[in-house]
Amino acid sequence: MTADDRRVRDSQRIDEATRTLVRKLLLERIPLRGICRTLSISLQWLLRFITEVYDQLPDDLYVQPASPDRHLSLLRLEAEADELWSFVGKKANKQWVWLAFDPQTKQVLAFYVGDRSRKSARQLWQRIPGLYREEATFSTDDWEAYKGVIPADRHQVCAKGSGQTNAVERFNCTLRQRVSRLVRLSLSFSKKLANHIGAIKYFICHYNQEVMRHL
Repeated sequence: MTADDRRVRDSQRIDEATRTLVRKLLLERIPLRGICRTLSISLQWLLRFITEVYDQLPDDLYVQPASPDRHLSLLRLEAEADELWSFVGKKANKQWVWLAFDPQTKQVLAFYVGDRSRKSARQLWQRIPGLYREEATFSTDDWEAYKGVIPADRHQVCAKGSGQTNAVERFNCTLRQRVSRLVRLSLSFSKKLANHIGAIKYFICHYNQEVMRHL
C-alpha cells in the first residue's frame, strides 16, 4: 500500500464525530500525541487535519466592530498591547506573541508572532482594526518598540504594577494555560512556526466567538 493509499484510508475511516472532538481537544492543553492516543488516530493524519483547520481561520479573528454606543464616545475607545515570550523548535529560537486587546469587550483585536523588534510592533499595528488605529488610546509597557508605531498622542506608557494593562496580561495567562505549545516547561512545544501561529490563531478565534456570544 502506498503512502497516498494510507492517507485516503485514514481520511475515510475517521468520522465527523471524531473530527468534531479533535477540534474541541485542540482548544485544550493536550499535546498532539495525547490526542492521537486518546482517539486512536495517527499523528500523520492529525497534522494534516490541523493544517486544514488552521488554513480556514479568518484573518479578522472574528472581531466584532465597536457598537454604535461606542462610536458616540470615541475618546473612550481604549486598547491594551503586550508581548508574550514563546519559542519554536528550541528555546534559543524565541518567537514573541504580540497581542492587542480591547479591555471593555474582552476581544483580542490582533496578534502577530515574530521577534521583539519595532518591525514586529508595526506588523501588529497593521493588523489592528482601522477604528482602533484611528481613534483608540493604547496602553502598553515601556518597551521601546512601541514608540514611533503607536501615535504618541494616543500612546499611554504604563509602569509595572499600575494595573493599566491587566486585561491583556490576564489573557496572556489564559493563552499560556490553554495552548500547550506556550507552556514553558513542556515537551509539547511547536516544531514548526506555521503550526505555532495556527494553534494560537485557532484559540483566539474560538475565544473571540465565545466572548461575543456571552455579551
